[in-house]
Amino acid sequence: MTYSAGSYDVAVIGAGHAGIEAALAAARLGCHTAIFTINMDAVGNCPCNPSIGGTAKGHLVRELDALGGEMGKTADECFLQSRMLNRGKGPAVHSATS
Repeated sequence: MTYSAGSYDVAVIGAGHAGIEAALAAARLGCHTAIFTINMDAVGNCPCNPSIGGTAKGHLVRELDALGGEMGKTADECFLQSRMLNRGKGPAVHSATS
């Protein structure tokens, strides 16, 4: 058997946070983009959304948001919890997570 999938400029493997951002960026640049995943039920499944907003990932999400990314919007839509991190340390390292 022969399968013809056409031709694509960009192929993205995985449809989690990074895959969705990569495919969206490529598509917005006008590239013919394909995204692959093993499980169609897991497309856009972002299990670490409760951790978005900490000192490391919060910074990354703000950068993605400034570039037009979707991660911050997705986190806002499925907001589950909010808590303060590093409360045992000084206020300079406190950070909120959503």
